[in-house]
Amino acid sequence: MRAAFASRFDADNPLAALTVGEQPEPAHPEDDWVTVQVRASSINHHDLWSLRGIGLGADRLPMILGCDAVGTAPDGTDVVVFPLVVDPGDPRGMSILSEHFPGTFAERVAVPRMNLLPLPAGLSATDAACLPTAWLTAWRMLTTKGRVDEADAVLVQGAGGGVATAAVALAVALGKRVYATSRDAGKRERITQLGATALEPGARLPERVDVVIETVGEATFDHSLKSAAPMARIVVSGATAGHEPKVNLRRVFAMQLEILGTSMGTPGELTELLTFCAEHEVRPVVDSVVPFGRIEEAFARLHSGAAFGKIVIDHTA
Repeated sequence: MRAAFASRFDADNPLAALTVGEQPEPAHPEDDWVTVQVRASSINHHDLWSLRGIGLGADRLPMILGCDAVGTAPDGTDVVVFPLVVDPGDPRGMSILSEHFPGTFAERVAVPRMNLLPLPAGLSATDAACLPTAWLTAWRMLTTKGRVDEADAVLVQGAGGGVATAAVALAVALGKRVYATSRDAGKRERITQLGATALEPGARLPERVDVVIETVGEATFDHSLKSAAPMARIVVSGATAGHEPKVNLRRVFAMQLEILGTSMGTPGELTELLTFCAEHEVRPVVDSVVPFGRIEEAFARLHSGAAFGKIVIDHTA
């Protein structure tokens, strides 16, 4: 079957390690696994990290990439694939598709039956394919970890990427005052169109916020601390600009701040997110929809840093 996979690693030029070609049909490690015909998927930075050799061992090459998918189950129903798989061989007890088990950038993918969630009416395959990784991470950051229901104002650092842009859209839909930073003037304009107040990195906010969504890391963390109201939650799911920031511990304890780490979410949280998006007519911010035959172009756009929102792969085109 046709697939996009990591054939080797290249830390400096991950695009050179991407191969599109034939791969074996999906195998079923256990009896409760099923094969899904993939209709749409979306790219995450995790896929570029895999091509660099981060989180993926050479002994698992070639590895089909991709975490997110919407497709058709064996019984003909439309399903969203939850991408985390129970994995006794991983220290965390589970792994994401494309780490130990082949991913979703293929005509078909095998997953445990319990990982299949119904596609809600009103959500297209291309929209729903954006949700299982980046949007689920943002949802968990805001709700489970950030307790945004107790908040009035939210700061999202580095909006433009998949998780941060999702956090902006979701926080606005949840009725919060949202501030978001970006170095790019064009992205700040797009952020404003989503209903948030767009700011340059490090800019003083009109008010302190109750929840900070932090995916940037070292470059923005001091600003996150200074922007936090007493007893605020700073929720961290990434460190794209440095993972060892200096932290003013006096500010942390004096302001009673919570610094919380998270990644991904649970099947229940993904179900909540799917329902929320369907019922409130919230749609993912989609940068572009690319036919599978041009998937190399999709990877190149993500790697360039120019994308605003999610890049979706249409497997039917």
